Amino acid sequence: MDQRTSGADALTQTNDATQALVGVVCGLSAALFWALGFAGTRHGLKVGFTPVDLLVHRYVWSGIAFLPLVLRAGVSDLCGIGWARGLALMVLGGPVMSLISYTGFLFVPLGHGSVIQPSCATLGGLLLAALFLKERISASRLAGAMVIVGGLGVIGAESIGHIGIDGVQGDLIFVLTGLMFAGFGALLRHWRVSAVSAALVINVLSLLLLLPIYIATVGLAHVAAIGVTENAIQALAQGVLAGPAALYLFAVSVQRLGVARAAVFPACVPALTLLTGWLLLGEPPTALQAAGLVTVLCGFYLAQRQS
Repeated sequence: MDQRTSGADALTQTNDATQALVGVVCGLSAALFWALGFAGTRHGLKVGFTPVDLLVHRYVWSGIAFLPLVLRAGVSDLCGIGWARGLALMVLGGPVMSLISYTGFLFVPLGHGSVIQPSCATLGGLLLAALFLKERISASRLAGAMVIVGGLGVIGAESIGHIGIDGVQGDLIFVLTGLMFAGFGALLRHWRVSAVSAALVINVLSLLLLLPIYIATVGLAHVAAIGVTENAIQALAQGVLAGPAALYLFAVSVQRLGVARAAVFPACVPALTLLTGWLLLGEPPTALQAAGLVTVLCGFYLAQRQS
């Protein structure tokens, strides 16, 4: 009996370790895919894509992939979310936010947007949770928010001192998109909508609304002229990796590790984005960007602690 119990315990521990390892691998892969999406955006703007072109790549391919799932769940009420709520989520966490974010990379380097946007999303999320969701903000999280603000100040100083008015404008764009995403997250919690359901609805709505307008007003000649290879890169980076692939992997990570432990992986995105931008685009981070990143990561750590 003791041997059977011991064997069962060992098997349980092995299964738990395997589940945790799968969760970590999936979470890191999701963070890497999001980072590659940021790097792909910067590259795409350099080779001639407009923010609207990138928007189409981001949502059309994932919308096509998700369309059968939404049709099966029901279009009349958008998977139970409802049209009014679905449209609100699409504005705050979908193509409207993405278009503004892509525009920001026209003004500032990769290191600014990849750090400022998620940082402001964290700050905005804490603020909205306290004011509207009536959640208690611990001293650790408050301290983390203050540290994040300090890191943003370091990055903002580079814009003021070295880039100029365009840099300030670009940074403010990413402040706005970060706060929009915070509102998106607050509505998900308030309406009790799962992130997966929201992603399905946002991508399909974007496909149905965005593609016809794009074809009618912009047309396909411009993106076709850029070439098959560059369009394939954007379809992969935006429409596959940063879209459905990252979403699926992060959902698996949450299932295997739990929400609190999986929350660390989005915080890895700024560092991975700077690394991929350096390796793939030849944009090494400046000293101020690196200092701001380290400060922000410390703030993320404190902000995610429960006490």
